[in-house]
Amino acid sequence: MSSGVQPTQECLEKFQELKTGKKLSYVIYGLSDDKRSIVVLKTSDDKDYDQFVAELPEKECRWAVYDFEYTLPGGEGIRNKLTFVQWSPDDANVKNKMIFASSKDALRRRLEGIHIEIQATDFSEITKEAVMEKASRR
Repeated sequence: MSSGVQPTQECLEKFQELKTGKKLSYVIYGLSDDKRSIVVLKTSDDKDYDQFVAELPEKECRWAVYDFEYTLPGGEGIRNKLTFVQWSPDDANVKNKMIFASSKDALRRRLEGIHIEIQATDFSEITKEAVMEKASRR
């Protein structure tokens, strides 16, 4: 089921910038005020994962792409995995959660090169360890 909500051109441009330019560390997406399109709410070059998580509101849904950088076990070098996050906190408005759930694919399918996908309803599901676990499984 699609909600008819589509990402703006800026959403795709910022994703490309993150993916190829290596200047951005993350992009946070949300809905426009009229709930008709997906828009960029924030971009950052801050590599601090905790800072990224702190940007996710306790009672509002978001999508994000984070360029997750980690060191291989045994220190065999650094890897990057583009991580798509669907943030849908338990305390968010039910209608809002439904719009986000039905609009996810409109954004997700336009973002090529995502390695990891995380759906989180609570901050415990989006710890660095949780992402690391998914990263090391691939």
